[in-house]
Amino acid sequence: MQAAPVRATAIPSFTDALRTVESLLMSSGQRTARRNAWTSVLEDRRRAKDRVDAQLVLERALTSSR
Repeated sequence: MQAAPVRATAIPSFTDALRTVESLLMSSGQRTARRNAWTSVLEDRRRAKDRVDAQLVLERALTSSR
């Protein structure tokens, strides 16, 4: 029984495939704008999670001090 052959190149991920298609279909400016928008969405989600976490800490502090 022989060992499976080792690939010399990595199989591209789904994200890599999407970026390749994106680069073919969109101009550079559109790609930059989309990526900036997505970065903003992720940052807004992070800030919202931080606000929820801070609210929980404050509520716990209030209930434990009573």
